[in-house]
Amino acid sequence: MKPRVLVSAAVVALVSLVAACGGSGAGGQQPAASDAGVEVTMWTRAATQAQSERLVKAYNASHKNQVKLTVIPTDNYQPRVAAAAGAGQLPDIFASDVVFVPNYTSQGLFMDITDRVASLPFKDSLAPSHMKLGTLEGRNHTLPHTLDLSVWFWNKDLYEKAGLDPEKGPTSLKEFAEQATAVDEKLGQDGKVSGTFFGGNCGGCFVFTFWPSVWAAGGQTLNPEGTESLNDKSPMTDVFAIYRGLFEKGVTGATTKEEQGPTWTGFFPKGEIGVMPMPSTTLGSMPADMNIGVAPIAGPDGGESTFVGGDSVGISSTSKNADAAWDFLAWSVSDEAQVEVMAKNKDVLARVDLADNKYSAEDPRVVLINSLVGKGQTPMALKFGESFNDPQGPFLRLAREALFGDAAKVTELNAAINASLRS
Repeated sequence: MKPRVLVSAAVVALVSLVAACGGSGAGGQQPAASDAGVEVTMWTRAATQAQSERLVKAYNASHKNQVKLTVIPTDNYQPRVAAAAGAGQLPDIFASDVVFVPNYTSQGLFMDITDRVASLPFKDSLAPSHMKLGTLEGRNHTLPHTLDLSVWFWNKDLYEKAGLDPEKGPTSLKEFAEQATAVDEKLGQDGKVSGTFFGGNCGGCFVFTFWPSVWAAGGQTLNPEGTESLNDKSPMTDVFAIYRGLFEKGVTGATTKEEQGPTWTGFFPKGEIGVMPMPSTTLGSMPADMNIGVAPIAGPDGGESTFVGGDSVGISSTSKNADAAWDFLAWSVSDEAQVEVMAKNKDVLARVDLADNKYSAEDPRVVLINSLVGKGQTPMALKFGESFNDPQGPFLRLAREALFGDAAKVTELNAAINASLRS
């Protein structure tokens, strides 16, 4: 996750045009036969380009229908969708960062696919967090497309050099802090190795990596309606306090406080960090000779959870090729696509029933990551982007005071988050 500004206001202003131009939930205009050589258009953001391209390539090679994929720079994606919605020119299929899906569904940009989803024999195994955020008033509008989970990585070689057991990663946030401190104290004198690292000036990084510790402790960061922030209460304040202690002791990397997001995952692969929260998708791109352990993110005293991020995908409400679009979507979550395309490339699967497949089983770390899909959470708020991801938004100010400044200001700043969520 990285900071992005949600353009909900633009979408709200344009949704009436979309409704006037498009079909409704049942299937859009002039539905095509499911695999009759129809070309359907699809958009995705650059952040999930690799996975989307793999799926589209495999589908096009085995079907008469063809998906024409357009990849849009991530920072331009929300404005591009808003502009296309206003002009009645959305593609047949478009993906979205899962945290923004509730906004799109509430504005009618996705087609109702409830009956189609119900026909899938594995419907109850689809990633629950993604399905929840794509459901509005009991009706389904999206499927999981790509998944990225937050987990803890630890460097086994650095652990061994620091006198820690390289096969025993942290099982609580307090243990995480102890192990990070041990690595820093034993190996950090040269200024190259640090105990841990996090994106200290990146709202999206915070929610992706800190919030799972709250959930693992049995707490929440938002009320169910997404209109009230609980980030000024325990266990969130306990999580902040532990990370603040690491920063104050100098256990975090030298640029932690300034890190805005673009490079926050770049230090661990260099062998410079003992243990840190990371996106699960980075496992496949780590150096082949690097000994890495993977653990679920835990609360201060234990438990386990993850932020289930990534993208969901749906049929646009203006699509004239709904049947052909659905043929691709249904195939994308099939056994064939999930195992032979996604699992083969160590991607997180969109179905919990396929977690221990023949490819994932080759790497216990991948099995563990896939097993967390059903245990993690994805927060729901219509104003998520401007409240939490926006670098000028209220959450980042709160988090930075909690970690680096005056913690007494947290309550006041949380009120600003509530005002943003309800605006």
